Amino acid sequence: MALSTPAPTYDTIAVIGCGLIGGSLVRAVRKTGAARTIVVAEQGAAKTRVEELGIADRVTSDLAEAVQGADLVVFATPVRAIGPAAGIAALAYKPGATITDVGSVKGSVGQALRASAPKTVFVIPGHPIAGTEHSGPDAGFPELFENRWTILTPANDPSSDYRAAVDRLAAFWTRLGAKVDTMDEQHHDLVLAVTSHLPHLIAYNIVGTADDLEKVTQSEVMKYSAGGFRDFTRIAASDPVMWRDVFLTNKDAVLEILGRFLKDLDGLSDAIKAGDGDALQTLFTRTRAIRRGIIDAGQETAETDFGRHHGHAPVSPEPGSE
Repeated sequence: MALSTPAPTYDTIAVIGCGLIGGSLVRAVRKTGAARTIVVAEQGAAKTRVEELGIADRVTSDLAEAVQGADLVVFATPVRAIGPAAGIAALAYKPGATITDVGSVKGSVGQALRASAPKTVFVIPGHPIAGTEHSGPDAGFPELFENRWTILTPANDPSSDYRAAVDRLAAFWTRLGAKVDTMDEQHHDLVLAVTSHLPHLIAYNIVGTADDLEKVTQSEVMKYSAGGFRDFTRIAASDPVMWRDVFLTNKDAVLEILGRFLKDLDGLSDAIKAGDGDALQTLFTRTRAIRRGIIDAGQETAETDFGRHHGHAPVSPEPGSE
């Protein structure tokens, strides 16, 4: 006897933006049957490309029209574009709809979503911690969220309707293969400043430094790139607009962690100057154990689905997550 297909988690979802995350989301939804999808893409080449790919049930450039009948609205644009887009969409939200996003910053985004939302909808910001350095509609693939964490940052609303909306959104992400956790917005932004935002800032800076060195030609940088520098260049290839917005909207947490990093870097510099091999080995041993813990937790794989689907070299889980 054939197994029946599970009922959709939502009847219809509207995805605002179709880059790596938005494009992966609609592909995953289609694969799992979690909803009917409407993609909002800007008129022009982006909209045409999404239509050519055939990854959504409908594609439109009319944001208000797209959200009118949507049970779930997902903002998948760079984070500074979410507030203006939500202001336009808010007048057309379906009563009872859930409003969420996929941005790497939650404090400012949550505030922007709530500022325009009517009381008839449920605002539950979210962040799937998944990505590659590639961008655009062609970069997406349906397995992107499998075995990756999605963090939800719900409001402190004890009402049964709101809690049911949170549970439903968590079930949606679980159906796409993600593991779901919840935390408050400020804690999320501090955690991501450590695990994602600062590493990207360092990568952008070190690649820029290498490019600025007069004694090292660009051809030598490319020809003799060791594994560490290649990893930095991959991360630094992430969407510039997306990451500009991340640093501008999460600046307090990033600056806090950056200050701690610079203090630790000064200590490392002092150890090198003093020839303190014990201090260096102690640090390197500790950080090696952290790396092994990441692998043991299943957050790094030898080969990703992106590589299998697009013919690229293996990439790690989250060099860019919008």
